[in-house]
Amino acid sequence: MTIQTTLVRHDLILGSRRFSNYFWLIISFLGGIGFFSIGVASYFRSQILPFGNIDSIQFIPQGIVMTFYGVIGILLGLFLLVNITFNVGGGYNKFDRNTGSIEIFRLGFPAQNREIYLAYSFKEIRSIKLRIQEGLNPRREIYLCTKDQREIPLTRVGEPLLLSSIEEEAVDLSLFLNVPLED
Repeated sequence: MTIQTTLVRHDLILGSRRFSNYFWLIISFLGGIGFFSIGVASYFRSQILPFGNIDSIQFIPQGIVMTFYGVIGILLGLFLLVNITFNVGGGYNKFDRNTGSIEIFRLGFPAQNREIYLAYSFKEIRSIKLRIQEGLNPRREIYLCTKDQREIPLTRVGEPLLLSSIEEEAVDLSLFLNVPLED
């Protein structure tokens, strides 16, 4: 989401709080609980879940494998829960013509350096770079290129944006900053 006036542009960056992450959190956690329950039930030879028949499942090797998959599913669900809770990757890009400054802020994993804050002057910016890679894993990203050869990503990670919208956003940003647009 972009909020723009004639002098300030503020781009909000969506972090881990996306629908797809909530979906995979629920699927992996419920699947992990199911696999873990079946594995434990095969060890104790008792019916823990009201559905399914565990009489044909031996603890070695099927029960151990199901318990392992269950633990992995639960851990993946917990990892996604931590990501969503702390909104990893979320933040903003602020471009201010009044002060001639650019602020880039992102949230990371909970640690000593959880917040990433970068500040640049308009004078330090060489260009805006648009990188488009099609194929099985498409990537459509906008980079802020500085005069000291750094490329700072400005777009969100995850679902690729439409080609027309990413091109339009890159052109708008290059016009706003009054810098050239690269391929």
